[in-house]
Amino acid sequence: MLRNPYRTRTHQVTRKRATIPAVLAAVVLAVPAIAAASAAPAPAAAGAVSTHHGPKPTVVLVHGAFADSSSWNGVITRLEHDGYPVIAAANPLRGLDNDAAYVSSILSTIPGPVILVGHSYGGEVITDAAVGHANVKALVYIAAFAPDQGESALQLTGMNPGSQLGGALLIRPYTDASGGGGEDGYVDQTKFHAVFAADLPAATADLMAAEQRPVALAALQGASGAPAWKTIPSWYLVAGADQAIPAATEKYMAERAGAHTVVIPGASHAVMVSHPDQTEDLIVRAAKATG
Repeated sequence: MLRNPYRTRTHQVTRKRATIPAVLAAVVLAVPAIAAASAAPAPAAAGAVSTHHGPKPTVVLVHGAFADSSSWNGVITRLEHDGYPVIAAANPLRGLDNDAAYVSSILSTIPGPVILVGHSYGGEVITDAAVGHANVKALVYIAAFAPDQGESALQLTGMNPGSQLGGALLIRPYTDASGGGGEDGYVDQTKFHAVFAADLPAATADLMAAEQRPVALAALQGASGAPAWKTIPSWYLVAGADQAIPAATEKYMAERAGAHTVVIPGASHAVMVSHPDQTEDLIVRAAKATG
């Protein structure tokens, strides 16, 4: 049963469209969706469920582009019901180095074990942010980028056909306090439902479209550092009908990382919103296996 985790707020945005190269446009991302089927866990993530009965780890959730922390509301409700402390980090979406450093600083304030979860571009952020943090026990990717060193969101999105974001992006210039600036990417509100959240009710998708947070296009071009998934066990939720990150690319990244993988056939990019039960279940599996 779908829940609408979104609060109403108003964004005033211009509808001016700009053209960018299709491969760059095809790279932006943000929230997931739908039904579930499990694949056999890869050796790196497999193992017996821990019998540890100490305090439960803190779950840190990192949203992607075109979303905000409220996109995790359904997942948060379930995790807290099951006794897990949760922090839904506000991903700045300004640049990979900046965003990873911000999330890393949050991890440094948490004294106990952490399960670090990323959606979409948030997956690239957690891949860099977890490095050097011994308290991060598992990485959980929800229809997310899991890059290797030197890879960018732009590069990975163009690896396989299937992303429909290229024809749905609106570009708006922005100016910061220093007088500098750049370009932000938004998903056209008239195309948001079909491209981003096709398995959600239209009314829910319309709210998501109106309150989406843009991503600086420069963030999508940032090259990842040494990936934390090479030393930290990982889990991956593949959205089978993702129109933002092609499902084939998600499966490739999951297999490369040795992640315990679950595939949800027919799921949109907004899988954590449309299927919070399956999303929470994967996070809990990671927590129990590494606790």
